Amino acid sequence: MIKREDYDDNLAITKKGKSFFIFIFWRILAQILEKDMVKAIFITIIVLVIIDFIFERILSALNVKSAKSPIPELLSGIYSDSEYNKQQRYFRTNTRFGMLTSSLSFIIIMVMLAFGLFGWLDGWLQARISTPILVSLSFFGILYVANDILSIPFDWYDTFVIEEKFGFNKVTPKIFVTDRLKSLALTAIIGGGILALIMWIYQLTPTYFWLLAWACVTAFSLFMTMFYSQLIVPLFNKQTPLPDGELRLAIESFSKKAGFGLKNIYVIDGSKRSTKANAYFTGLGKKKRIVLFDTLMNDLSTDEIVAVLAHEIGHYKHKHTLKNMFISLPYSLILFFLLGLILQSDALAQAMGGTKANFHLNVLAFGMLYSFFSTLLGIGMNVLSRKFEYQADAFVKRFGLEENLISSLKKISSKALTNLTPHPAVVFVSYSHPTLLQRIKALIK
Repeated sequence: MIKREDYDDNLAITKKGKSFFIFIFWRILAQILEKDMVKAIFITIIVLVIIDFIFERILSALNVKSAKSPIPELLSGIYSDSEYNKQQRYFRTNTRFGMLTSSLSFIIIMVMLAFGLFGWLDGWLQARISTPILVSLSFFGILYVANDILSIPFDWYDTFVIEEKFGFNKVTPKIFVTDRLKSLALTAIIGGGILALIMWIYQLTPTYFWLLAWACVTAFSLFMTMFYSQLIVPLFNKQTPLPDGELRLAIESFSKKAGFGLKNIYVIDGSKRSTKANAYFTGLGKKKRIVLFDTLMNDLSTDEIVAVLAHEIGHYKHKHTLKNMFISLPYSLILFFLLGLILQSDALAQAMGGTKANFHLNVLAFGMLYSFFSTLLGIGMNVLSRKFEYQADAFVKRFGLEENLISSLKKISSKALTNLTPHPAVVFVSYSHPTLLQRIKALIK
C-alpha cells in the first residue's frame, strides 16, 4: 500500500519543484529586463530540459516503488504467483531500459545545446544551399534521420530482446526493416510536404502566416481522421471485413440496440507484430469503422468482445472525438499565432547557436520553450481523456454488459503484463485511461 507519509513527501517534492521553477523564472525575467535576451532564452531552454528530465525521473522512481504494493482484492486472481513474478520482471526491465534511453536523449540534447551544434548545422547548410525552404527541410531531415539511426539499436533491443523474452514479439527482422523504411518514407513525403507548405505560406505572407498555416494543418488533420484507416494502415497491416457468423451477428445486434449504424467492422492482423490485444474506433460519419485485432478475437469470448466494442461505441455516442477536435482547434490556433510572433526573432536563433532568425532554428527554439506548457496541457488532456473513458464505461453499464467488460479488461491486462499498482502521481500525469482498479470500481458501483 502507498503510505500517507510517502504521499506527503511527494507533495513536498512537488512544492519544492514549483518554488525552484518560480525562482528560475524570476532570474530569467530579470535578465530579460536587463536586455540580455539571448542568454535568457538559452538559460530558459536549458532549465526546461533539465526540469523535464528530473520530473520524469521522479515519476519513474515513484512508480517503481508503487509497483511493489500488494495487489488490491478486486484484482486478485488476474495473475498467478509465477505470472506476477513475470509481470514484475517485465515492468522493471522496461523501466530500466526507459531510463537508459531517456538519459541518452537528455545527454545528446544538452551536448547539442551546449556546443551550439544546431547553429553549426544551420551554418553548414546555409553555405551549401541557397533556397531557404530547402535549407529548413534539410535541417529537419538530417535531425530526423540522425535520431532514427541512433534509435535503431535500442528499438531492435526492445523488440527482439525484451519483448521476445517475455513472449510478446511476433516481428521478424524483415518486418522490422520494412516498417522502418515505410515510416521514413511517410515522414519524408507527408511530414516534408506539410512543412514545405507551412514555410511557403510564411514566405508568402508573414502577417497572416499563423492563420493560413493553422487552416491547412487543420484540414489535413480532418482528412487523416477520415481516411487514416484506409490510406495508412494498409501499408503496415492487412484489414479484412469481419466475416458473417456469431460474432458479427452479436456486434450488429448490439449496434442496432444502441442506435449506432455500423456496417464497417474490420479485423486487423495485429498478431504479425505482437500477442497484445486491442480494438479501436476510427473515422467520422459514413467513414466510421471499428477495427478488431485478431489477437483480441483469440483471447476473448463473443460477449466480452461485444462489451469492448460497446465501450468504443460509447465514445462515439458521447461525441468524444468531436469534443477533442474542438478543444485542439483553438489550442493549435494559439500555437501558430505565438509561433508567428517569434519567427523573426534573431535572439531565438542565436540562443540555438545561429547568427540570425530563420524558420528552422526559431521553430526548434520555440518547441523547446513551449515544452513545459505542452506538458501541462498534456496533463489536462489526460484528465479529460480519463473522464471520457469513465463515460464510455458507463455506456456499457447501461446495457448490462459491465461484467463482460470487467472480465475482458482483466484478460487484456493479464495478457499484456500490465502494472496493476501504478503510483497516483504517474496516473495523474501520464495515463490517458483510468487504472484497471479505478475502472472496475466505477463499473460495480
